[in-house]
Amino acid sequence: MKTLSAFVILIFFTLSTTFGQVLTRGMVQGQVKSVAGKPLEFTTLMLLKAKDSTLTKGAISDLDGKFSFENVGAGKYLVTAQQIGYRKTYSVPFVIDEANPAQELPAMTMTEETKNLTEVNVIAKKPFIEQQVDRTVMNVENSIVSSGNTALEVLEKAPGVTIDRQNDQIQLKGKSGVIVYIDGKQTYLSQQEVANLLKNTPSDNIATIEIITNPGSKYDAAGTSGIINIKMKKNKNFGTNGTAIIGTGFGWVNNLNGVRDDLPKFNTSLNLNHRDGKVNLFGNYSYVNRQSAQTNELNRIINYNGQTTYFDQRSFRPNQFAGHSYKAGMDYFINDKNTIGVVVNGFSNDWRSAGQNNTLISDENRLLTSKAITQTDAGNFLSNITGNVNYKFDYGKGREWTVDADYVHYGGQNTNNLSTQYYSAENVMSRPNQDVRNNMPSAINIMAFKTDYVLPMKKGSKLEIGLKSSYVNADNNTIYDTLQQEKRQWLPDASRSNQFLYNENINAGYVNYAGQFGKLKVQAGLRAEHTHSVGTSVTLNQTVDRNYLNLFPTLFLSRQLDTNNVLNVSYSRRISRPDYQNLNPFVFYLDPYTYQQGNPFLRPQYTNSVEMTHVYKNAFTTTLNYSRTTDFINQETPRQIAARNITYVTPENLGVQDNVSLNLSFPVTVTKWWRMQNNISTYYQHYQTIYSGSPYEVKLVAGNLYTSQNFTFSKTLSGEVSGWFNTASQYGFYRAQPQGGFSIGVQQKVMDGKGNLKLNINDPFWLNHFNGRAVVQDIDFRVQSRWESRQIRLTFTYRFGNQNVKGARQRNSATSAEQSRVGGQN
Repeated sequence: MKTLSAFVILIFFTLSTTFGQVLTRGMVQGQVKSVAGKPLEFTTLMLLKAKDSTLTKGAISDLDGKFSFENVGAGKYLVTAQQIGYRKTYSVPFVIDEANPAQELPAMTMTEETKNLTEVNVIAKKPFIEQQVDRTVMNVENSIVSSGNTALEVLEKAPGVTIDRQNDQIQLKGKSGVIVYIDGKQTYLSQQEVANLLKNTPSDNIATIEIITNPGSKYDAAGTSGIINIKMKKNKNFGTNGTAIIGTGFGWVNNLNGVRDDLPKFNTSLNLNHRDGKVNLFGNYSYVNRQSAQTNELNRIINYNGQTTYFDQRSFRPNQFAGHSYKAGMDYFINDKNTIGVVVNGFSNDWRSAGQNNTLISDENRLLTSKAITQTDAGNFLSNITGNVNYKFDYGKGREWTVDADYVHYGGQNTNNLSTQYYSAENVMSRPNQDVRNNMPSAINIMAFKTDYVLPMKKGSKLEIGLKSSYVNADNNTIYDTLQQEKRQWLPDASRSNQFLYNENINAGYVNYAGQFGKLKVQAGLRAEHTHSVGTSVTLNQTVDRNYLNLFPTLFLSRQLDTNNVLNVSYSRRISRPDYQNLNPFVFYLDPYTYQQGNPFLRPQYTNSVEMTHVYKNAFTTTLNYSRTTDFINQETPRQIAARNITYVTPENLGVQDNVSLNLSFPVTVTKWWRMQNNISTYYQHYQTIYSGSPYEVKLVAGNLYTSQNFTFSKTLSGEVSGWFNTASQYGFYRAQPQGGFSIGVQQKVMDGKGNLKLNINDPFWLNHFNGRAVVQDIDFRVQSRWESRQIRLTFTYRFGNQNVKGARQRNSATSAEQSRVGGQN
C-alpha cells in the first residue's frame, strides 16, 4: 500500500508540474505555403534556439499548413520547415518574453527541391515519440534522453511496454507473448535470451524502435500480443568501427538453511562493421557467464476419500549459465539496383542446476506423518545455427522485390536426475530410495522461403504482395531409467519414456494496400495461411493430424484532427500456434509428487483485436484496446491425481479470454536537468472455460504503473531512478499478489565520450517476489518464489573506429515466426 501511495503522489506531482509550466510559457504560431501559395500539410516544423540551433520542440502542420508551438519558455528562437521534395526553410529569428508572450510568424514559403531525392540530407531531429498509421515509433537516434543507455532501458520508456527485469519478460499492454525483431528480423531467442541481448545492445547504435500492437498483413499472423521492431542505425561513410562491452555483477539469495549464497555475473561482447566499396562485412560475438538461484515454497491441500493431507514443500535451485552467441554476414552491392547478402548466426548455451526439495507431509490435524528429501541434478545444452541468403532488386522510386531463403537447426540435450529419500515423522528411513534419471535429446530443423514485392501507386499509395512457405521437422526423445536398488542397476522405464515427432508445413500469401482518401490515411490487407501439421508419439502409437486454412484481415485508419491531435483506429486477426516443446507429452519432475507434462492435443489460439489511439503533441499517448482470444492457451493448468498425492501442470486450451486495456503514456520535463517518463496501464480480463466438466470463470481488473526519473548532473555524469508496481493479477488459474520494485543507476562518460561507465543497483530492498494461489475444485495450493532480484552491476562500453560506417541492410528473414516457437533452455 505504501508503494501504491508513493506512485499516486508521484503522478499527482508530475501533472501539477506539467500544468504549472503551461501557465508561465508563451506560444508561437505560423503557416507553411508553397511558392504558388498552396498550404503545405504535414510539414515537419522544428523550434530551435537561435544561439546554438538546439532543438526545443517539434510540430507538424495541419491540413491548412498551420502550426503552433505551445508552452515555449523565454528566449530567442527560429523555426525550420522541412518536407520531402522541398528545400529546407528558416523563419526570421524572434523573441519570447513577458512583453511578447505570443508570436504570429510571417508565412514560410517553401520552394521545390530540384535535386534527386538521394541527395537530400535531412538532419533535423524528430520527436522522441510519434504515432504513425499502424505503429508507435520511438526516435532514439540523436535523442538526449536515450544516449548512453542500453536497448532494454530505452524500451522501458515505450508506451504500453512493461519489462520485468528479474524474470526477463516483456509485456505489451498487459499481455505476454511479444515477438521482438531486430532490423525486421526475429531475434530467434527465448524471452530470457532476448532480454539479455538487449541488455548488451548500446542505444547509441539504435535509430528507431517500432511498437506494433496490431501488425499488418505483411507480417506473419503469429503472435497475439504484438511486435517490437528495433531498427539499428544506417551509417554513411566508409571504414571500420566497433563497440566493446564488458560488465560484471553480483547478486545474493538465502538457501534452505538460511545461509547467503553469493551469485557473481559476467558478460562481454564485441561488435565490428567494415564497409569498403561494394562490400559490407559485419559481425559480433558475446559471452555471458552468470550464477543465479531461486527458492520456492509450495503448500498443497489434498482431499481424498474423506481424508485431508497437507504437503509443505521448500526447494532451492542454484543455477549456472554460460552462453556464447555470434553473428557474421556480408552485403554485396552489385550495382545501384541489385544487392545480395549472406548472414550466419547462432548460439551455444549451457545451463546446469543442482538443487534440493524438502517435502513435509501432515495429516488433517497438521501432525507430521512423513517427509521426503529429493536431490535434483539437471542440465540443458542448447545450440543453434541459422543461415540466411537474401536478394534485393531496387527498381527505383520505392518499387522493389526481395527474396529470402533460410535454414535453421536447433540441437538440444536435456538431463534431469532425481534421488528421493523417504523418512518417517521420527526421521527414520521408511522405504528404499527412489532414483530416476532421464535424458531428452532433441533436434529441430526449419527451412523457409519468402518473397515480397512493393509497387508504388498514384498519390503516394502503394501495393504490397508476398508469398511464404516454411517446413518444420522436430524430433524429441524422452528416455527414462529407474535404479533397481537391490542390484544397483539402471533399468529402462517404458511407462515414462516417449519419442515425439512433429512435422509442419505452412504456406502463406498476402496483399496489402496503403493510401490516402482526403483527410483519411488507410491501410488494409489480407493474409491467408494454410497449415498442415502431424504430431506423432512413437512410443504411444498416437498421431494428431491437423489441416486447416485461415484468413487474417487487417485494417488501419488514421486522421490528423489538427496540429496537435492524431486519431488512429485499427483491427487485426492473429494466431498463436503451440510451441513445439509444449506439444511433446514428456514429463519433467520436480519431485515424485510434482511434475510438468506436455500436451500433444494443444490447438492454436486465435485473437481478434480492435484498438484506438489518440496522440497529443506527439508526446501524450492514450490507447484503448479490446481483444478476444478463443482457445486461449494457458501454459500451466493445474491437475491432480489425489489417490497418489500428485499435482502436475500442463498446457491446455482454456476457452475464451477477453481483454480490455487502457494505456496512458506521458513525458514531463521538470527542469533542464530532471526529466520524467511515465506510463499508466490498466486492463480488465475475463476468462470463461470448462474445467473438469464444470464451468470456470474469472473477472479481474489489474494495472501497472511505471516511472523513470532521469537526471543530468553534467555533460558527462547522469543518473536514473526507475520504479514499477503491478496490482494483483490473474494468470489462468493463478491469482498473483501485487509486485513492485525500483532501481538506481549512475552513468559517467569517459575517454572523450568514447567510453561509458555505468553502475546499477536493482531492487536494493529486495521487494520483488512472487506470491500466488490456485483454488479450483479439488486444487488448492499456494506458491511463493524468491530470486536474486537484488543485484549490483558495473558495465563499461567503449566505441572505437569510424562511428559513421554504413551498417548492414535492414531486412526480414523467412523463419521469424517458426523460430519464436522453439522456446528457451530453462
